[in-house]
Amino acid sequence: MTPPVPAVPPAEPHLPVLLTEVLDALAIAPGERHVDGTFGAGGYSRAMALRGASVFAIDQDPDAIAEAQSIIAASDGAIMLVQGNFAEMDALLAEAGIEAVDGVTLDIGVSSMQLDRERRGFAFRFPDAPLDMRMSQSGETAAELLNRIDEGELADILYLYGEERQSRRVARAIVAARPLATTGDLVKAVHRAIGKRPGEKTDPATKTFQAIRIFLNAELDALERGLDAAEAVLRPGGRLAIVTFHSLEDRIVKSFFRARSGQEAGGSRHRPETAQRRAPTFGKPARAVRPGDAELDRNPRARSATLRSAVRTDAPAWNRVGARS
Repeated sequence: MTPPVPAVPPAEPHLPVLLTEVLDALAIAPGERHVDGTFGAGGYSRAMALRGASVFAIDQDPDAIAEAQSIIAASDGAIMLVQGNFAEMDALLAEAGIEAVDGVTLDIGVSSMQLDRERRGFAFRFPDAPLDMRMSQSGETAAELLNRIDEGELADILYLYGEERQSRRVARAIVAARPLATTGDLVKAVHRAIGKRPGEKTDPATKTFQAIRIFLNAELDALERGLDAAEAVLRPGGRLAIVTFHSLEDRIVKSFFRARSGQEAGGSRHRPETAQRRAPTFGKPARAVRPGDAELDRNPRARSATLRSAVRTDAPAWNRVGARS
């Protein structure tokens, strides 16, 4: 049996969302192999290891990799952590010589670690932070994107990924405010465009920050590819558990499970429906789960979380979009 991992300290600052519900959905048996595709601060991975699982963990953020070393060492071999994107978990598992797993868990979106660090530029409560927003800390920054992009394309991004109804007005204000360097610069541009009422519960810049972050990190594409990859690596009876935090993500997961369980045709914005009906690769999805009052009291960031899960059948995986040939 896998050696136990030290329990998570009670004062751990980053609380895994819907942890009990995720573990229930995974129904881990000792000796199973599970993938934690979004390691973050390691809360899910440690809980899985405590249940006796061998965990293959993935994270694209170099900070998460560097800061996880004490957790990995304490796990005594129960947790293996690699740097990469969960969208490529099939390739990463193959590189490690692993053919199939008993469970896959994904906690989609920006992590608490990323939100709470000023230098990462994800949160507008740090007005002097560099406008970065890169999850992998590589490639184009949000500032570079906003300072070069066409106004019309920017408006489309804000509308599609932030569901911002005043996207054209906001895009016009952002272009007029160039060059932008800090999160405060972006917030001011949004406020100039659509205003901010005193005492407003949600900052009007929230949708813009969401849209830019999702687009910059190609998060929805990674989610769709990650769902395909999970389908490919799960053995029959394997469990897939996905936690999302807004409607765009949840819509993709819900559509995936409905299509793969045979409840509807399987099209998406990235892949058209196929004329030939294929065998369901998942059983009927479990009812969506959301945080209860007790969890919301402990962790207000959980308020928009939704857990969806389903069990893998023995049918062949559908064609892997974006797979390596």
